[in-house]
Amino acid sequence: MGGMGRLKSYLWRYWRRYFLGAVCLLGTVTVVMWIPWWIREAVRIIEQGGSPRDVTGYALTIVAAGVVQGIIRTLSRSLIFNAGRDIEYDLRNDLFAHLQKLPVSYYHSQRTGDLMSRVINDISAVRALLGPGILNLFNTPVYFFYAVILMLSMDLRLTLVALLPSPLLIWAVRQFRGKIMKSSLAVQRQMAELSSHIQENLSGMHVVKAYTQEDHQIRQFAKLNEEYQEKNMVLATLRGLIGPCMQGLNGLSVMAVLGYGGLRVIRGELLVADIVAFIAYLNVLAWPTAAFGWMLSLVERGRAAMERLEEIFKAEPEIANPAHPASSIESDVAVEFRHVWFAHDAKTNGHAVLKDISFTLPKGRTLAIVGRTGAGKSTLAQLLPRLYDATEGEILIGGREIRSLSLAELRRGIGYVPQDPFLFSNSLNRNLSFGRDGISEQEILAANHLTRLDRDVAIFPEGLATVVGERGITLSGGQKQRATLARALLTEAPMIVLDDCLSSVDAQTEDEILRGFRSVLKEKTCLIISHRISAVKDADEILVLDEGRIIERGTHAELVERGGLYAELHHHQQLSEELEQI
Repeated sequence: MGGMGRLKSYLWRYWRRYFLGAVCLLGTVTVVMWIPWWIREAVRIIEQGGSPRDVTGYALTIVAAGVVQGIIRTLSRSLIFNAGRDIEYDLRNDLFAHLQKLPVSYYHSQRTGDLMSRVINDISAVRALLGPGILNLFNTPVYFFYAVILMLSMDLRLTLVALLPSPLLIWAVRQFRGKIMKSSLAVQRQMAELSSHIQENLSGMHVVKAYTQEDHQIRQFAKLNEEYQEKNMVLATLRGLIGPCMQGLNGLSVMAVLGYGGLRVIRGELLVADIVAFIAYLNVLAWPTAAFGWMLSLVERGRAAMERLEEIFKAEPEIANPAHPASSIESDVAVEFRHVWFAHDAKTNGHAVLKDISFTLPKGRTLAIVGRTGAGKSTLAQLLPRLYDATEGEILIGGREIRSLSLAELRRGIGYVPQDPFLFSNSLNRNLSFGRDGISEQEILAANHLTRLDRDVAIFPEGLATVVGERGITLSGGQKQRATLARALLTEAPMIVLDDCLSSVDAQTEDEILRGFRSVLKEKTCLIISHRISAVKDADEILVLDEGRIIERGTHAELVERGGLYAELHHHQQLSEELEQI
């Protein structure tokens, strides 16, 4: 489905309102178009020395018509504009819902500022197309149709003279249409560039300041802003030109009517009343003619915006719910990896991040994974909640292949704590209860105690109600990690995945947390990833990853005795700890 095809489906939802709006517009045009006719009749009475009472009657009729058309016009705009607003509401909701379904990998290739520009600015451009754009798209042809019919009923030759500039009008529309479309697309793309630059700078302000790059970023922004202004000026020039062009062509029609019609009045072939009526009709058409240029701009800008939105809608959710998800999970085996491979480019395993990974983690046991940086540890953790899907092999939870489970059921069963902690710009309380409704304060306090976050909360100005700022900027790295850890515990998921989530916590606090965790982990299936040997030494089994493969497995004592990579890492960390104590 193309962009405009998708838009038609939204229009169909509100066709009744658009239909009623069109009926009201038709009524407005009908009333407006009879006003020049009544003016003609009034002038004819004056020319022929008729009764002032008849002239007064026409005058009152024209006033009444003006009031009636004002009421109907207001109703038509209310119906059509409000329908456009409702479609804008639906479209923005649907786009956001679609973004939620797209995989994590999609966002690796997209810029946040660009996506925000599309969700906000482009959808507003579509709304302008669906409101004023559609109104004038209907209005202008109806005005011209009525005017031509009524003018033909007065005089054929004078009507043809009045329509002489029409080919020029059609030519001008064709010239402007493509240019406005191209210029609108350029403006919207440049707005996305500008939005991305602002978003990245605001998010990374601490880095900008740390490297004293404020002046450089200001210059970059000024350059992008200048390009945006230039592109906007091109679009504004086109939009500014098309209105006067339309009005100029209307002026040519008036000149032609005055010249040719005046000669015929002098010859006695026409009455002055006919000339007055023709000019009145052309004046009535002056606004629809000028608005046609504006409407053309709205339509092309809306089309360009819809094309950009369609690029997002066309992105397919790579990770989706199965057609018939498994209903239950019953098995003694909690987690099993069977010959799992993973590569970011699924077409080839030549650069696989994980290679032939196989292991079993029984329920209620703890499995630890260690290895050098870049060994694939975090990627393995992300496969469990299906943030990514394995390229080859199978992953089973509770005896079911995870692709056969609904995403909601799978992810509700896993308390995932990522390596990079993320908190929303909200209160600490809201962040901790994220993902679970109806959580009690006692449960939050218990989770805070387990993660040793309670000591920090006690000195926060507003306790749990303290707003942590965007991405938890007001908290330290260790506080953010412990907050995300508490959040995962509060989900009450039967399985917990800890992806190096205590790397920013000092060794003593880490030890306290892990000792407190032992009672909790007895009731859960746990996968721990850490670069610290101290965090994994009590695990039931430890896997050592190197370059995407499992090269060692066993308990802490077994691996130390074996003298492989694990023993090497353990030795280095022991030396580091001893040096710190000196």
